[in-house]
Amino acid sequence: MLRTVLSAFTVAEIRKKVLFTAFILLLYRLGAHVPVPGANADAIDSLQKSLGSGGGVLQLLNTFSGGGLARTALFALGIMPYITSSIILQLLTVVVPSLEKLSKEGEVGQTKITQYTRFLTVGLAFAQSVGYVFLFRSLSQSAGEQLIPDFTFIPVFIIVLSLTAGCMLVMWMGELITQRGIGNGISLMIFASIVSRLPGGVSSWWNSSDQVFKVIMPFLALGVIAAIVYIQEGQRRIPIQYAKRVIGKRMMSGGQTYLPLRVNMAGVIPVIFAASLLAFPATIGQLVGTSWGQDISDFFVAGHAPYLIFETLLIILFTYFYTAVTFNPTDQADNLRKYGGFIPGVRPGRPTAEFLDRILARLTFPGALYLAAVAALPTLIINQTNTQFFFGGTSLLIVIGVALDTMKQLEAQLMMRNYEGYLGR
Repeated sequence: MLRTVLSAFTVAEIRKKVLFTAFILLLYRLGAHVPVPGANADAIDSLQKSLGSGGGVLQLLNTFSGGGLARTALFALGIMPYITSSIILQLLTVVVPSLEKLSKEGEVGQTKITQYTRFLTVGLAFAQSVGYVFLFRSLSQSAGEQLIPDFTFIPVFIIVLSLTAGCMLVMWMGELITQRGIGNGISLMIFASIVSRLPGGVSSWWNSSDQVFKVIMPFLALGVIAAIVYIQEGQRRIPIQYAKRVIGKRMMSGGQTYLPLRVNMAGVIPVIFAASLLAFPATIGQLVGTSWGQDISDFFVAGHAPYLIFETLLIILFTYFYTAVTFNPTDQADNLRKYGGFIPGVRPGRPTAEFLDRILARLTFPGALYLAAVAALPTLIINQTNTQFFFGGTSLLIVIGVALDTMKQLEAQLMMRNYEGYLGR
């Protein structure tokens, strides 16, 4: 890994891309420290610390924004509205025939879907900003002081407009990284936000009063990281045989390749879905402010048994659902038959689709259990040690997944340049 990074700086074009990516990420982190006008940042920061790991959606989004929400910064929303919009459009593509037709029209269709995603991001960011303003107002009693001192139309509108504009600026910066830098810009921004909290996590571990936790934590972290890498890279390779074909006046010889089916095809999306959905009742309960609302909020506190049970069930459910959305065995079987490919021992067409569906179902179940275990492990650590743990299972999955994908893209860029140099000689 270190050799790949050092080799990247020896190629001028790749070096420019890496430095451009680092520059945009630096601007993003600076924007996470610029406060919006009209909010009591110190009171909101104190409220975040008092909520701790049970802060519901506030704590989750504060992690994804690199602490920007606790500082009421310009980039407090982070990139989550864009991610939510992308997921919604991806799911609607399966349901709405017009969107499904657009997705199959190549680059033109993808451009239109991207435009729809941007419009939806603006709406979600605006609605989320309004929700935060009213939520902070309802939590003023818990904080002991007014989180928004002047709750009139003009100051509130300025806060909402600033947060929405900050979200759109983050989205634009992420697209710039994707186009001109290395890796996926949106993923790298979440990666930078989570990694920025690393000093706080190390300090929390070092200052922990639980000596057993201090000794075990490094080995536990290494074990979890190794397990995540092992599962993330795990795949079932389905052999594919291509028959000889006549293209024009040329006879193309057949070949053998494989179709990789990953153990965890859904990635971290099911964990984000489950965490956001479970945080919604607690947030609504806090917003209502009544006794029954407080009971709902207490019932869905992160770390309690009901929360862990519902989280595990939702992660398993969403893993099956999202895998079915992203991988269609029938389409794969049709594409194989169209290009003269087949699985040895399996007839083309419907039998191939049923074979792929059966293999996928067997892979999805251990992948779903793996996601649920990684998501619940940090919560169990907090319960057993009474120690503030800054990195949840979702954070670990994102950091490791983004790091692996970025390194693969960097290696692909290096390999392409090496081949060009070889052919040039």
